[in-house]
Amino acid sequence: MEAIDIARKAVDIASDKQAGDIVLLDVTGISSFTDYFVICTGESQRQLRTILESIRQALKDEGVLPHHEEGGIDTGWLLLDYGDAVIHLFGP
Repeated sequence: MEAIDIARKAVDIASDKQAGDIVLLDVTGISSFTDYFVICTGESQRQLRTILESIRQALKDEGVLPHHEEGGIDTGWLLLDYGDAVIHLFGP
């Protein structure tokens, strides 16, 4: 799966789960460590968990696993690092 496909799938899932402030940034040529950032917000810990788990599971079903994860539901910031696509979830 190409990086842009990972990013677009994350955007679609976040939108389906009613995330707010969804942004897909193409940072190709600007960033040395990734090509795409997906940034979105959730209104509650429960919504953040749902968005995170939905993205993780949908990509896993496609055979794509994150290289690294950071943050936590209780911190209000979560990161899924898929190499050339990095997904940031923020709380309110």
